[in-house]
This record gives sequence, structure tokens and C-alpha cells, in this order.
Amino acid sequence: MPPDETAETLLPLRSQRVIAALLATGLAAMAAWFVVEGGLARGLVHHDAPPPPTGRFSVNVNEAGVDELAVLPGLGPTTAGRIIAHRREHGPFASLDDLLDVPGIGPATLEGLRPHLRPIRRREAAP
Repeated sequence: MPPDETAETLLPLRSQRVIAALLATGLAAMAAWFVVEGGLARGLVHHDAPPPPTGRFSVNVNEAGVDELAVLPGLGPTTAGRIIAHRREHGPFASLDDLLDVPGIGPATLEGLRPHLRPIRRREAAP
């Protein structure tokens, strides 16, 4: 059956045209943004192998908690807990090399951590 020409529409023809123009403008804006951002020139990111994070972070080993230390490369929650226990037992670390006294941290691990550890400043004695 052909549609009844006298039937009412949900939106008047003028409103339909306005909505269509807004949608077309939005799609054109998204396409322009895509092109400006490089489109597919940067390639697709494989969901199983994302690129390494580019953000840099650093941690103060004398103040950081287990959660902060555990995200450092080469450490996990167990070694982070050992750092905290060593700090409680022996006091704050005087230098980054003192981390070698913590079980589970060797020279290779320490070198991997150095870019993410803030330098330890020596505290001056109070007069």
C-alpha cells in the first residue's frame, strides 16, 4: 500500500532539513579533524601490542608507598614491600646506590630504575 499523503510526520519538513544540515556539518567537522590529526598516516595500533607509554614519571624512594614503587620497571609489589621494610628498619636511603642492599635489587635492576627515581638530597644538620 502506498503511504497516505495526508498522514502526519513526526517532524515537519523544515525541521528535518535543519537536522540533516547539522548532521552533515558535524560529519564534515569530524572528517576535517581526522585529516588534520594525520588520518591513517600514523598507522593503526594493534590492540595486543600497544606502543610503550611516552609519559615520564619519577618517584622519591624515601617517600613513595608500595603502590608507587610497584609500577616502576623491574619491580613488583613484593620488591616494593621489601624497599618499604628496608626503609623502616634502616631509615631513609642516603643514596640511590643504597637500594642494592634491598633483597631482589641488583645492579641491572637499579640501572633500569634510575631514570624513574628522583635524586636523593642530603639533609643538612640543624644548627
